[in-house]
Amino acid sequence: MRTYQLSDGPNEPVGDVDVFRWDGYERAGAMPFRAMWYRVPAGGVSPADQHPELELSIVVSGDAAVSVDGAEPVEVRQGDAFLLEAGERHVVHNRRPDQPLVVFSAYWFEKENEHG
Repeated sequence: MRTYQLSDGPNEPVGDVDVFRWDGYERAGAMPFRAMWYRVPAGGVSPADQHPELELSIVVSGDAAVSVDGAEPVEVRQGDAFLLEAGERHVVHNRRPDQPLVVFSAYWFEKENEHG
């Protein structure tokens, strides 16, 4: 068994958001996905992001609201998850004014012919 701690990962800030990618963790390359934690400051908003991978995100602490392709934000509470399709432009809002929002995300490229 291995454990991974948020504080051990390298921080690669994106705007005001702290991003801790799993690339440097032992055995991370053996996983069928890539992963990261990110922390949005109290009352903050992530920069808009869009990428070719699917992304499954779990709200570890705090409450989020996620806006996709400019639509009204959808509330995602602590312990809940959201799945972003490839190419969806998204923004993550931290709904709590007094604490950071922490999210764990795993992301991967969809297999060809998976739906056919």
